Amino acid sequence: MPGARPGLALVVAFGSVLLAGCSEVTDVSADVAEHAAVEHVEGSELSRLVLSAAARQRLDISTDRVRSVDGLTVIPYAAVLYTADGATWTYVVDGPTGFLRHHIAIERISGTQAGLSAGPPPGAHVVTVGAAELLGTELDVGH
Repeated sequence: MPGARPGLALVVAFGSVLLAGCSEVTDVSADVAEHAAVEHVEGSELSRLVLSAAARQRLDISTDRVRSVDGLTVIPYAAVLYTADGATWTYVVDGPTGFLRHHIAIERISGTQAGLSAGPPPGAHVVTVGAAELLGTELDVGH
């Protein structure tokens, strides 16, 4: 059966690729956890996350500025996080390596923008890529 060996080789090669991909995901999670500090914010239930430059790069953190449009505070919808209890949050950049979770109240969503009735002030920067990973790190999900 000459055709059986190439098929078997293909299955083994494909399985190896899948396993290699799985180990890489684990390495990323461990790498970020090793390079992140969670500091309690006094007088609050929140924590400030401090990432090393390597962790910030590994998570590919991207941010955008909070704007005021017609008197309404606006952030990219990509910056909105929902917790299990239905609360809405965003991460605000807090210094060169810090991030602070900020409660928001959404008034309306229009396309890729969320209009807020409560949230960070215009001019602040919010995390648009990597926020879910920050939340997981803050809440110690998966460790």
